Amino acid sequence: MAQTNINIRMDSELKKQFEVFCSDVGLTMSTAFNVFAKTSVRLQKIPFEITTVTDTFYSESNMKVLMKSIADAEAGKLTEHELIEE
Repeated sequence: MAQTNINIRMDSELKKQFEVFCSDVGLTMSTAFNVFAKTSVRLQKIPFEITTVTDTFYSESNMKVLMKSIADAEAGKLTEHELIEE
């Protein structure tokens, strides 16, 4: 398969951090970008969520736990705990 080069503009500090991350997980930056490109093409979407929400309270995993807790409470499946003060 023919190879081609691409150029990407990136903040120099971000580049350093990304190089360290890639090295830590055993990848080169080139391999990491190829994984991203192949996954994007295969899924026909960006392979991760892009959001401006920074409050982790509203994360998908936290909302699932919260909804389960609400359902348990509504079904009377509550656990009573004693307050232990030291």
